[in-house]
Amino acid sequence: MRNSLVNKYNVAGPRYTSYPTVPYWNEDTFSFEKWKKTLIQSFKESNTSEGLSLYLHLPFCESLCTFCGCNKRITKRHEVESPYIKAILKEWDLYCNLFDTKPNIKEIHLGGGTPTFFSTNNLKRLINGLLDKATLAEGYEFSFEGHPNNTTKAHLQTLYDLGFRRVSFGVQDYNISVQIAIHRIQPFVNVKRVTEQAREIGYTSVGHDIIFGLPFQTEEHVAETIKKTKELMPDRLAFYSYAHVPWIKGNGQRGFKEENLPSPESKRRQYELGKELLAEAGYVEIGMDHFALKTDSLYRSIEQNKLHRNFMGYTASKTQAMIGLGVSSISDSWYGFAQNVKSLEDYYQLIEDNQIPIYRGHILNHIDLIIRKHILNLMCQFKTTWNSNHNYFNELPDVLINLKEMELDGLLEIESNKIQVTEKGKPFVRNICMAFDLLLQEKKAETQLFSMTI
Repeated sequence: MRNSLVNKYNVAGPRYTSYPTVPYWNEDTFSFEKWKKTLIQSFKESNTSEGLSLYLHLPFCESLCTFCGCNKRITKRHEVESPYIKAILKEWDLYCNLFDTKPNIKEIHLGGGTPTFFSTNNLKRLINGLLDKATLAEGYEFSFEGHPNNTTKAHLQTLYDLGFRRVSFGVQDYNISVQIAIHRIQPFVNVKRVTEQAREIGYTSVGHDIIFGLPFQTEEHVAETIKKTKELMPDRLAFYSYAHVPWIKGNGQRGFKEENLPSPESKRRQYELGKELLAEAGYVEIGMDHFALKTDSLYRSIEQNKLHRNFMGYTASKTQAMIGLGVSSISDSWYGFAQNVKSLEDYYQLIEDNQIPIYRGHILNHIDLIIRKHILNLMCQFKTTWNSNHNYFNELPDVLINLKEMELDGLLEIESNKIQVTEKGKPFVRNICMAFDLLLQEKKAETQLFSMTI
């Protein structure tokens, strides 16, 4: 039965880190002035009460991982660090000039690329430069993504001293054949070293990222990777499906042949096995593709109904405004989205011209905001509700009709004003959200835009 459901619902679909999703942004009606207005509104509404989040995209990597779908620049020339930090700090200045009070920072996340490509001195310069123009919100959380091969104890100590308490390390898979295929060779001893060093220093949350559905990967590989993971017991795990989108990401995801990828049925078995082994080890499933120990803040956020999802993935607390700094970063004012230019050269030029380097975005209308809430509820709580005055939209009856077959398949339960995703339906939550996605329904793409849901 499970295989038949996989075959039935294995379609291309978004991961819903936003709604509307990027391919369906209305760029024709977007303008920087409209975006700025929404950001200032959001800042006034939430800066004191919540604070804001900062996502910093640090794009440099010394080598290309062929599974990666991120915006990156491959180089071994570390002289690129200083100009990039200078540009990010100037971009932050341009944003700070929009506000009438100091930003109150709740979250900082360093992503990439490889944040630990940068030297400790440059990372210190970067974070101190951001904080010089801001205050810190109560219970702030700083996090970064570390590469096990090049994250040093000095990196961990420097960032800890700057206020970082959470770090995630990309593991992917420990099997050497898989690692060769994805051009990411890192032995278990390296992951063990950085995990233990982070804990010795005092990090309160150490995460590992594991991927299933990689080229040449089998269920045995997944089981072995989780067996090794249990030796280290990271506080949280991202265990997610490899997104094969070479038509978007270019040659970076063509380091192997299509036939080297596991079948959809094999991917689902890998997921189910991994989920079972993680549960046995004491991990609780959080939202989609995330797992945490009960001692981690991500688990506590579920208990307190504070789990949030945005372009940084799942976060333990919500901020209404998120500013993305650096090339290709996406910002979210809740009422609008804006993305920076993707070319490093264009980014530098716009910053030099004293322009916030945005090139596209979307301003949400009333219906967008309602649907966004439903999708966020489903992705974070596996349920959503409505009534005649709250979260209702005219197309909702049609959405419920479209979900009827999923209800018959046991993936969800529909009540008069509520949808509850079942345990059986959790792996298909992306498909459930797609029924709410009016733009996806109305504007069927002529080419594939998203990875497969399974």
